[in-house]
Amino acid sequence: MSRTTHNQHTTERLSTGVRGFDELIGGGIPRGFFVAVVGEPGTGKTIFCIHFIGEGIKQRDKNIYVTTEESRESIIKQAYQLGIDFEDAINRNQLIIIDALMGRRDDPWSLDILDVETMVNKIIEAKRHLGFGRARLVIDSMSAFWLDKPAMARKYSYYIKKVLYRWDFTALLTSQYAVTTSLGFGFGIEHVADGIIRFRKIIVRGELKRYVLVEKMRQTNHSSRMYEIEIKTGTGMMIKGPTIYRREDVALPSTVTARMILSELQKILESPEPENTD
Repeated sequence: MSRTTHNQHTTERLSTGVRGFDELIGGGIPRGFFVAVVGEPGTGKTIFCIHFIGEGIKQRDKNIYVTTEESRESIIKQAYQLGIDFEDAINRNQLIIIDALMGRRDDPWSLDILDVETMVNKIIEAKRHLGFGRARLVIDSMSAFWLDKPAMARKYSYYIKKVLYRWDFTALLTSQYAVTTSLGFGFGIEHVADGIIRFRKIIVRGELKRYVLVEKMRQTNHSSRMYEIEIKTGTGMMIKGPTIYRREDVALPSTVTARMILSELQKILESPEPENTD
């Protein structure tokens, strides 16, 4: 945990647990922020989130991890490969992993339907179970809620932030980007986020390279450079250093991206009118 002071106002920051990353965002994520962690599959979003929760365990925070696209067992196994013992944290009542994929009816921390309101209620129940104190939350991923109804993305994202903000969560909410276009599904989560951390991957001379860029972090003089990251079994993710590549070097041509955006917007306009979830 670190604190930064601007104009006599103190900002408490939570470490991400990723070596070299906190320095890019003024010492950590400001407490109470809802941060979008976006990117294509395989770029490192889940590993970043596991580190964030792992650091929360070290700091004795209350930790909740919602997994919608993998099982609880898969998340525990991935954490173990990074040297983080989620199972022990669960046994010590420091961590609850809400499994929104498997739908086990006999499991109190499982969701049998993938519904935003049901998930939010379960997160609040988990926070009450863990008790009073600073809390970290991961929802990995939000995309599962709107893949078949992109017009609902912004409304769902706003509802989650509005309801959970009062529970003292500092949250990471992941969102998948399309592999072919690098565009987000639904254009929702970024609009309500206090910060946006974007992961990318490209092939350089036949080798897979991964990168991270802090696109937005309120109340923070954050780096605007793109950085190469490294992921190793046992130690996890670390920042290697700024890349020689610019963002436009690893993006699609602007004319192609523009056509893709128009296509996505057309899908949203043609979607049925969203139902009221309030």
